[in-house]
Formats: sequence, C-alpha cells, structure tokens
Amino acid sequence: MLQTNAGKLCDIDGSDNTLTTKPPRNYNVAMKTRIVKIGNSQGIRIPKLLLEQSNLLEEVELEVEDNRIIIRATKLPRQDWAPAFRSMAERGDDAMLDDGSLTQTQWDKSDWQW
Repeated sequence: MLQTNAGKLCDIDGSDNTLTTKPPRNYNVAMKTRIVKIGNSQGIRIPKLLLEQSNLLEEVELEVEDNRIIIRATKLPRQDWAPAFRSMAERGDDAMLDDGSLTQTQWDKSDWQW
C-alpha cells in the first residue's frame, strides 16, 4: 500500500507493478471536528469518508453511554419481530392470553355479524 503525492492510497499490482487506486476500507479513522451552532441547537459535520464507512443514511439514533455519544443507523420498525415470534412458537408461548376467558353476550351470539 502506497500513498501518492495527491494523498490517495494505492496498491502495486503484482503482475505488472502498476499502481491502482482503491477506496480505503475497514480501517479506523480518527478526525477532529468542531461543534457548531445550528439555530438554537448545536451539531457537528461528519466527513464523507466516515459516513461511507459507517453506512449511515438520513436518519440515525443517538445514545449517550460512558460520556460518549453513539450514533447508529435507525432500525426499521418491527424488524426483529419475526425471529422473536418464531422463538415464542417454538417454546409454545404464543397462545392468546384471553383465549376462552371472554364470555359472549346474547347480543354477540344473535345480533353481531361479520
């Protein structure tokens, strides 16, 4: 891996010793940035390289843990429900809680129509 004068990372191809530029992947990058005022709030600018490596899209979740702000991609609603329901069915824990405990009134039996 070489770094060119332009600052790009390059590999030497083993067959003919030519330089080929490759996007950097899977390495940690530490960068400093400033907290800036945005209206009545404050924010930071996240460099493009960090966004590409983290696969963050337009919406993120923020969490504070041990004096750190953790930024992670937003999960889709109910995305983890299918495995949880499968696990419940395997344990036999997927029965209705009020099944059979409700008594029907005369109106339910005679007047109610689906």
